[in-house]
Amino acid sequence: MIEVEIPGRGTLRIENVVLDYNGTIAFRGSVSDRVVSLMRDLCRRVNVIVASADTYGTVEKTLKEDANLDLEVHKVSGNEREDKLKLIRSLGPERCAAVGNGANDELMLREAALSVCVVGREGAYVGTLLAADVVVTRPEDALNLFLDERALVATLRS
Repeated sequence: MIEVEIPGRGTLRIENVVLDYNGTIAFRGSVSDRVVSLMRDLCRRVNVIVASADTYGTVEKTLKEDANLDLEVHKVSGNEREDKLKLIRSLGPERCAAVGNGANDELMLREAALSVCVVGREGAYVGTLLAADVVVTRPEDALNLFLDERALVATLRS
């Protein structure tokens, strides 16, 4: 669990980090070695769930088989926005952080106790950007927020 006191905001207790895949931690279906390394560290601290429609069909192979990461892959389909929102609600929004960039990530970012929008090479949906507590430009920066709580404190304190 990640537990951090944010001055002016209170204590965050994050047990689950839900990550979108394409456009957030992956670019065109693949993730960098650095992202895999950071995710491995994150998996040691919290439950990591990758929620994706798997546009490129690479999530399971890349993260579970090749990288051997101890995480859950949650395939979304149909109404992806609602599916991701239901996932956050089923985990307990007060115990969740959500990381995304697309229109289908907006509702889960609004619901989670802590939300991060990654504005990477694919850009980001403006509604998702506005739903975020923190905005970063690289997936590595998003993952590092959870691995070094001082960065969260510095960004979120009021």
